[in-house]
Order: sequence, then C-alpha cells, then structure tokens
Amino acid sequence: MVEPGLIKAAQSGDREALITLLREIETHVYRTAYYILNNEQDAMDASQEALIRIYTKIGSYEEKAQFKTWIQRIVTNICIDKFRRNKPTVSIDEHEMVFHEKQNVEEEVLSAYALQDIRSAIDKLPEHHRTVVVLRYLQDFSYNEIADSLDLPLNTVKSYLFRARQQLQTLLHDYQKGGVRG
Repeated sequence: MVEPGLIKAAQSGDREALITLLREIETHVYRTAYYILNNEQDAMDASQEALIRIYTKIGSYEEKAQFKTWIQRIVTNICIDKFRRNKPTVSIDEHEMVFHEKQNVEEEVLSAYALQDIRSAIDKLPEHHRTVVVLRYLQDFSYNEIADSLDLPLNTVKSYLFRARQQLQTLLHDYQKGGVRG
C-alpha cells in the first residue's frame, strides 16, 4: 500500500513525507468509512477525523502490525464510535444509472438492483458483522488483517463472517430463487 521509507520519513518529522503519506491513504480511508457508515457526509467526517488522528499519532506506529491494519483500526474505531452516536439513517440518494449504447440495458438494471439490495442487506447486519463483511469483501482484507484491525481473536472474526454470510443469505433469499425485487 505505502512505501516503508515514506512511513519512516513521516515518523521522523518530514512534513512533506507526512503530507504525501496522507494523500496516498485518503481514498482508502474514505472508502472504508463510506462502506461502514453508508452515508457520504458521515464518511467524509469520519475520514477527516481518521486522517487527523493518523497525522497526530504517526509517531506511535510500530511495525508490529502492517501499516494498513493500523490505519484500518483507526478508521474502523472512529466509524464505530460515530455509528453508536448516530442512529443509522436510510440514504435517499440514488445513484444515477448511465446507459451506453452497446450495453445490455436489462443487465445493467438488474445489476443495479442487485447491488442496491446487497448494500441494503449489508446495512441491516449488526454493526460487528457489517464491519467484518466490509473489511473482508469490500476492502479485501485477510482474516488475520481483520483480526489485527479490530483487535479481535481470529476465531471471532471467522465466526462473525460465518454468521454474517448466513444473515445475508437469508436477507437475499429472493435472489437465490432467481427473483428480483421491483
């Protein structure tokens, strides 16, 4: 993700290296916050708070954990705190679908509905299940990286993912039967 030399330079007080480091990770930080919070404004607030925390705590980073798991722990903890403070809300923002001439419109519509339903199902999961699903399937973290990021035992992560998949399977029952919501 980030060059170790850049991290070391940022830790040693090189302001330019720190700014470069923050710019390299800001998209990753925002994406994680958005997937967890499912609200653009809250994700922007959380990612800004996370970047500030990384800026102020970079000196405390130790190479015991991977840098990306250290960042992930910061972002996830901020999102969990924000989620606990605010009750979840349903976003009324709909993403615009743009159709291109040579694409199959029916496939795009069905795909958009499927993505919307999957996102909705993920949002219905309990907070701890949603977080591990986001880290595993949307951020492509390994089980060990998730355990490190969330400070959980590996077996707990596996258990959360197992239960989350079961819940998603139940929530997405219509798709298993070939149905589509409409």
